[in-house]
Amino acid sequence: MGERVLIALGGNAMTAPDGSASPDDQRRAVEGAMRHVTALIAAGHQVTLTHGNGPQVGNLILKNQLAADVVPPVPLDWCGAQTQATIGTLVLNALDGRAAAVVTRTLVDPGDPAFLDPVKPIGRYFTEAEARRLERFGQTWRRFDRGWRRVVASPEPLEILDAPAVAALAAAGFTVVAAGGGGVPVVRDAAGRLTGVEAVIDKDLAAAVLARAVGATVLVIATDVPGAVVGFGTARARPLGPVTAAELRVLHAAGHFAGGSMGPKVEAALRFVEGGGRAVITSLEGIGAAVGGQTGTVVRKE
Repeated sequence: MGERVLIALGGNAMTAPDGSASPDDQRRAVEGAMRHVTALIAAGHQVTLTHGNGPQVGNLILKNQLAADVVPPVPLDWCGAQTQATIGTLVLNALDGRAAAVVTRTLVDPGDPAFLDPVKPIGRYFTEAEARRLERFGQTWRRFDRGWRRVVASPEPLEILDAPAVAALAAAGFTVVAAGGGGVPVVRDAAGRLTGVEAVIDKDLAAAVLARAVGATVLVIATDVPGAVVGFGTARARPLGPVTAAELRVLHAAGHFAGGSMGPKVEAALRFVEGGGRAVITSLEGIGAAVGGQTGTVVRKE
């Protein structure tokens, strides 16, 4: 009996090894990633996929910025929706089977503190003069060591609104691609209306919410390393294999996992496991063995 697996694909599955994201680079990278996914499906597992979209959204933002005086820039939630459809199409072509992509919305709280202090940098570095020009469009820019960069809020994902559609497709035998880039962020007003917002949702945290909503038994967070590392960057660095959620929570609280890289992956694994289930952080090449608990940082409740 196969597992119900949700795989969160990192950026390395969507770009060339050097990070370039030309259309051909992306197509080749997705085709390579889907070979590993196809093997899982052939082994009898029910697979749902989600993915990052940082480079793709970055490219769209740059086009918006360069053409801002000619064509009004589109909001960030539109960029997220566009990349979900684009990457979804590449995945469907690579799987070439019973598969579907769902443009997926993620509900966030309009009162989330992240909106009061946007700190998530997106896009490329610009000069101060260019940043000031783009502030006219309601964007927030901050100065960094390498120049000025746009920053946005990164609120907590509360609910994957389109999870019922994902679950229905999965139950009908489809491999579903959903909640790409963490989902299109939306808020609900007092009248119940939904509106997109300028924000970026962490795709690993959203993956944990989606995995729970669709009844996944295993959450696999695929990245570019074999697993989490304790003491990263120090002489005491060591790879972390099987671990309980309680043990991992202690290590996380002690600061072993960087906030901008491994930290969200660890937090997502913990949230999923603490609600029941099993999570694995591993390399893209290791996802097959990861489902069987044979490689990577395997997180169990007990």
